[in-house]
Amino acid sequence: MKSISVFGGAETKPGERAYQEAYQLGALLGKAGYTIYNGGYMGVMEAVSRGAAEWGGHVIGVTCDEVEAWRPASPNPWLTEEYRCATLRQRLFTLIDCCNAGVVFPGGIGTLGELAVMWSQLQIGAIPPCPLIVIGREWKIVLETFYEQLGQFVNEKQRHWLIYCDDSNCAFQYIEKALNTAEN
Repeated sequence: MKSISVFGGAETKPGERAYQEAYQLGALLGKAGYTIYNGGYMGVMEAVSRGAAEWGGHVIGVTCDEVEAWRPASPNPWLTEEYRCATLRQRLFTLIDCCNAGVVFPGGIGTLGELAVMWSQLQIGAIPPCPLIVIGREWKIVLETFYEQLGQFVNEKQRHWLIYCDDSNCAFQYIEKALNTAEN
């Protein structure tokens, strides 16, 4: 079973571009038979869950006691399963360890941390090589600034772990190509 972990901002609302793109990716992945993992709550997590569920996909929400202690949140209604973790650290590593590809939508501090940790795990070989896709021009600008200011610490090989996509269609096509090529 191929699984995709999706990361992104909890503050994203229906009608916003990131929400629509996450919904679209969920629908594409759900129709194609992928299992979708995400943080299980609102925003991008809700959008990708809803898109997948409405198209027959299997969605696993990795929820967390620490998140719910920090702010009122409950799992979104489009989850097929809920996998409960005690800590945010356990939640993050569950999302990283269970996937054949990661997709990162725009988000805040938590999303930046998720991107950085998964990228670092790929860099050091702690997880098998897999696509790590960042969606949206926002990430491209952030990462280009990072390379401009601190590029001496990130060589070209390390930069190639990230795949830039403008939208969900691009991300889905990349996932299909990468994971189907890996099978053959």
